[in-house]
Amino acid sequence: MIIDCHCDALLKMWAHQVDFNNDLVLDVNYQKWLYSPVQIQCFAIYVPEYVPNESKFIVALQMVDLFHEKIIKSYSNIKWIKEKADFDRLQAIEKGAILTLEGLDCIGSDLFKLRLLIQLGVRMIGLSWNYANLAVDGIDETRRAGLTHFGIEVIELANKEQVWVDLAHVSREGFQDALQIANHVIVSHANSRSICHHRRNLDDEQIKQLIKKNGLIGITFVEKFVVNQGKATIEDLLQHIAYIIHLGGGEDHLVFGSDFDGTDRFIEDLVLIADYQNLDVAIHQKFHRKQCEKMEYLNFIRHFPS
Repeated sequence: MIIDCHCDALLKMWAHQVDFNNDLVLDVNYQKWLYSPVQIQCFAIYVPEYVPNESKFIVALQMVDLFHEKIIKSYSNIKWIKEKADFDRLQAIEKGAILTLEGLDCIGSDLFKLRLLIQLGVRMIGLSWNYANLAVDGIDETRRAGLTHFGIEVIELANKEQVWVDLAHVSREGFQDALQIANHVIVSHANSRSICHHRRNLDDEQIKQLIKKNGLIGITFVEKFVVNQGKATIEDLLQHIAYIIHLGGGEDHLVFGSDFDGTDRFIEDLVLIADYQNLDVAIHQKFHRKQCEKMEYLNFIRHFPS
């Protein structure tokens, strides 16, 4: 079993009006997923910046509708994962789908909108997407602010509802603030900044803080997060994994967050969900079986809030 904790298939389905079954524009579609080793896939709600503010929540709801109507209800072998017990109920021939949220622009200053999204199935709340919203600054903001009072309310709601707080894309100050008060933390798609100096990657101190907080780090396949220049290979990705494990405790806190459908620049031989078989072979050649099982699915299931 492999679990992937981030993809943007819902965005492409919404933006291009494509079907989930077998449209080639999707890195993650039903047919590719069916013949991959990935058993559970997280699907992110990401509302693009170009959507007017007054329409953002409607677009988020449209993506929720796509998740339920085009993915969950359309295939009897795809099961909606809402709680930890659902992992045990999942049969070997079945796939599991989890709904997540990437960025809080769509809720504005209305906490009830976030409560509604949680009621509709969101199990992971990404606080930002690179830029500021009313809860927190993103990684690309120059003022370098952290959580607002509203952002604290968001995390308090996440704690109450027992859902993950995703710190991918947030400012370093927001990262530190959220780490202090969130009960369940994850960075759904990022790598090591010591290996690849991208602003979205995590430095050693952040990685150690996440491990100490009992959080998760989703290793991502986006080329510019893997290598500083040139083409990235699976071996380059394995360097990030080995480095985080070397920092101490990393093998109990690593998962995968491909970011499929979120970019067009991926690692060689790892460009769509069916290619996970190539990564599966590579990590089993480099790491111990138990380490591989932890990264591929055990860490995600053990840390799943419930």
